[in-house]
Amino acid sequence: MLLICSSKGCRETATWELRWNNPKLHTPERRKTWLACEEHRESLSAFLAARGFLRETVALR
Repeated sequence: MLLICSSKGCRETATWELRWNNPKLHTPERRKTWLACEEHRESLSAFLAARGFLRETVALR
C-alpha cells in the first residue's frame, strides 16, 4: 500500500507519520495522523507544534 503525503497538493510517498491531537477536542491518549514526505515533514510538524497539537513524529518503515 502506497502512503501519500498529507500536504495539500503533494503526491509524494510519505516517509514520516506525524501523530497529533487537539487537547480541546480529544482525550489525551487519542492520536490523529498526518503523513509527510521528506520535503513537507518540517512544515507540517511546525504547523501542528505551533498550535500545541504535535505529540510525536515517527519514521515509516
